[in-house]
Formats: sequence, structure tokens, C-alpha cells
Amino acid sequence: MLTVALIPNNFSPVRLALLAALLIFSTAAYAQKRKRQYEQAMASIKSREAEFYFTEAEKFFMLEDYAKALAHYQKVLDIQPNNATVHYRMAEVFLRSNRPDDLQRAAQSIETALRFEQKNKYFYLLGATIYLNQTRYEQAARLYETMMNQIPGTEEYLYELAAVYKYANRSDEAIKTYNRAEQIFGVTENSSIPKQQLYLESGKIKEALAEGDKLVKTFPEEERYAVGYAELLSRYNQKNQAVTVLETYLEINPQAPNASLLLAGLYRDIQQEDKARKLIQNLFDNPDVEMNSKLIVLNTYSEELNRLRNNHQKDESLETFALQLFEKLKKIYPDEAQIKIIGGDLYQALGKTKEAITLYQEATQKGAVNFEVWHNLIYLEIQSGNFEAAIRHASEALEYYPNQALLYYFSGMAHLRRRSYQQAVNMLEQGKKLTSNNPALTVDILALLGEAFNGLREYAKSDKAFEEALALSPNNEIVLNNYSYYLALRGTNLERAEKLSAQLIKAHPDNNSFLDTHAWVLYKQKKYREARKIMERVIGSGRANAIHLEHYGDILYQLGDVDAAVLYWKKAREQTADLNELLDKKIANRKLYE
Repeated sequence: MLTVALIPNNFSPVRLALLAALLIFSTAAYAQKRKRQYEQAMASIKSREAEFYFTEAEKFFMLEDYAKALAHYQKVLDIQPNNATVHYRMAEVFLRSNRPDDLQRAAQSIETALRFEQKNKYFYLLGATIYLNQTRYEQAARLYETMMNQIPGTEEYLYELAAVYKYANRSDEAIKTYNRAEQIFGVTENSSIPKQQLYLESGKIKEALAEGDKLVKTFPEEERYAVGYAELLSRYNQKNQAVTVLETYLEINPQAPNASLLLAGLYRDIQQEDKARKLIQNLFDNPDVEMNSKLIVLNTYSEELNRLRNNHQKDESLETFALQLFEKLKKIYPDEAQIKIIGGDLYQALGKTKEAITLYQEATQKGAVNFEVWHNLIYLEIQSGNFEAAIRHASEALEYYPNQALLYYFSGMAHLRRRSYQQAVNMLEQGKKLTSNNPALTVDILALLGEAFNGLREYAKSDKAFEEALALSPNNEIVLNNYSYYLALRGTNLERAEKLSAQLIKAHPDNNSFLDTHAWVLYKQKKYREARKIMERVIGSGRANAIHLEHYGDILYQLGDVDAAVLYWKKAREQTADLNELLDKKIANRKLYE
């Protein structure tokens, strides 16, 4: 049944109109409310959806699955395009790739993030990092400056800003920035040391030194500042000032080892050896000073003694002092391999081969040592004629350094001197395979191979080795001498021998050994008068040995002067205690035997 609402008779038309309007308004308000509720509901749904995608993106980011992380971050942006944090995170992802196009995407993402959020310092820091990776130093500097203007308390990044200016070769701006930091945080090495370096690079020595002085005065107990300042003063020829700095520091801090070591060195530089030695003795007696520091000091003395010896000079006081220091170390560290090594170096510098060999041997018995120790040991053993020990130690060293050609060279030389020619060849040929990057050593090995093959009477191989050596080093005196001498002894290819030995004495006209070789080549060619002229230079030098005297006698005999020949044979006999039956026979019978 249809129900009809009845309007009272007393309602006027105006009242009816108002009623109608109220009905319409209430209906519209209800619709708006419903719309807002709907929109809020949808926004809530979108927000939860964006939150879900962001959480997923973060998960993939942690797993380093950056492709999926980017995909999920982008889904967040599809919902919330103004989300600054997501733009920031995408910039982080792109930064992990150093490809130029990804770095550009990183820059675009962080720039977008900064448009939406200007108060987050991490956005600025990431942006600066991205620009630095792109070498866009000006933009990086601008971000640091903007950050410090926008966000209070970020002045600590003044040091990074100064570094950016330095990368951009804007030294003046970098120094100004360090000065700003210094005004806020006071004098620190974070500002003074970089400023000092910038001043030095610009040739502003006075300003650089002022920074060192500032650090020392601000931190009077900090040893490295005093040492650094003194080193800088010394470098620029202000050693007396450096001494003053260190002496002042040591008055307050008398047990500072590095300052004491440097001061001792400076005392020596300004010829105050007594002060230096007093300091050094105190350092060596101080158990708190590291062993390595003491080794450095002793090594300095060892090197100086070695230089003196090479220049045929001697300083007995220095030798005594160095040996005293070594004895102190040996007493404190009796089983340390490094002490034995430095002792070996010292005795080698003093020319005391036996003592050096003993200490080097003891060092190798302590375990693995560096190659230089093996080198010194084997070299000294060969020099002293202890070839068996040299061979044994070369074999031991090869267990540690199997690719060191020099060890094969030493072993080959020792075998050669023992006349173990085949063993010498074996070692030398193995060593030659390892000398492709060392032409000088290749020549030395070929020279020894020439000798070894000659000893084996494999003359073709001997000549080949010598010729290969000359191809690499045409003026090598050892090769020229030995090759020509062996050819002369064999009496073969004497024209080649004469050419080589003539080349040799032209370069070394006062070398008796080389003159003797050339004379002997001429002798084998029966050019006796020319040979006599050459040997007269040797005899006239006053330094002729027994072999030279005997050779000169042989030449005189061939020229018919038997009395003079016998005279020089006798002189040769007087100079040698070795058994020489042939020479004795020549003297006894006044006749040449060859």
C-alpha cells in the first residue's frame, strides 16, 4: 500500500521551500562525507601498499640484489613520487655501480631527493660522494656549503670540504676552509698537516714551517709533532733549529725514542758526534726502545763504514763504537736472526769476512731469511775460496728462492772453481733460463759457461757462449780477456783473439792482466818482438806477478836471449811457493818447455 506523507495545512510556501533545501543539502553533505571516507580509505590502502614495496626493496637492498631493490623502490615512487627517502635510496643503489650512466642516475636521484628535503645531512653527504665519483668537485663543494648553511652542527664537514677544494686544485680555498675549521675546533692535525702539505706544494716554506711550529706549541707532549717539525726544518737546511726543537721536547719527554734517534742523527750532521753517541748509547741501553729502531741506527753506521772501506778510508773510533753497539744488541737479543744479520753486515763492512760468514750462517739456521742474506753469505764464501760451503748454501737458498738466477750463477761459479765443469754447466744453464729480464746477469752466466765448456774441452760450445756474451756486451772486459786467452792457449782462431785482446788493452792500457793476455796472443802467433814490447809495459809497472815474469822469460827465450830468459824465470820462481815442475825444469835446463 502506498504511503503518502501529508503536509500540514498550516505550512506556508516559504517553509516548504526551506524544507526542500534542507533535504537537498543533507543529501549533498552526506555524499561529500562518503567521498572523503572513500578517499581516505584509498589513501590508506596506497600507503600500506607503498610501505610494503619499500620494505621489500630494503630487504633486496640488504641482500645486495640491487635490480629487484630498484624495481620495488620504483613501485613506491609510482605511488608516492615525492618520497625523498626513496629517491635517496635509489641514489645509493646507483652509486654502487661505477658505470658513468649509473653515476648520472645516482646524481639525478639525489638531486630530486634534495628538492623534496633540504634538512637531511645524509642526503647532502651522499650527493657530495656521488659528485666526487664523477670528479664534479665544484658541485660537491656547493653541497657541503649548502648543508652547513641549512643544517646547524654540520661544521665538522669543513675538513671534507677543504679536501674537495684540494682535489679541485683550489689550494687557496682549501686553506681558507681549514682556517675556518681551526677557528671552530681549534688547532688540530686535521687542519694543520693538510695545510702544511698545501703550503709545501706551493713553495711557501715559511708558512709550512709555521704550521709545524703551531702543532708543537699546542701539543708540547706529542712526539710525532716534534719529530715531524724537526724533520721539516732539517729538510730545508735549518738543522740547528731542528736540534733546538728536539732538545726542548726531550727536556720534557726524555724517554722519547724517535725524537732521540732523530736528534742523534742531526748531531752527527752538524759534526757533534760525541753528543750523538751519548744519545745512542742511552737508546741501546733502554729496554723500552724497540729492537728495530736500534737496528736502524746500527745499519746507518754499517753503511757509513762500508762507504769508507770502498773509498779506502778507515775510522777506527767509528769501528769500535759500532762494534760496541752490536755487542749490546747481541747481549740483549742473543737468538734474534735480525741481530745476526746486522752483525754480518757490519763485519762485512769492516772487511772481516770470517766473522761475517759465521753470523750469516747462524742467521740462516734460525729459519727463513731474506734473499740478501743468502746472497752475502754465498758471495763471501766464494770470495774466501770456500766453494763447497757456497755450493751447499746455494742449494739451501734455492729451496726458498727457486727462481733466483743469481743463486744458480753462484753455484755454477763455485763448481767451476772446483773444476766440476759438468755440474757448473748444469747450474749455469738452468740460471740462464731465468735471466730474460736481466741482460747483465745473462752476460755473466755466458762468460762462466764459456769457461766451463772450455774445461770440458767442448770448444765449439765454449766459443759460442763467449760470442753470445759479446753480442750482448761487446766491451765486457772479462769476456774479452778470457775468450782471447783461451783461444791463445788452444792456438786456434788467433786473429780473433788478437782483435779482442787489442780492443781490451786499448780500453785498459795499464791493466797488467790484460796486457799479459794480449802479449800471450801475440806470442802464440810468433810475434815475439811485439809481445816483448807489450810485456815490457807490465815489467816496467813494478807490479808484475810470477806468471807475468815467466811469460816474459818465455818471450825472451824465443828471441834468443837465453840468459835474460833464465833470469826472469828465476824471478818468477822467487815470487811463488806453489809447485811448478815445468818452471823448475826450464831453469835447470836453461831451455823452454811448452
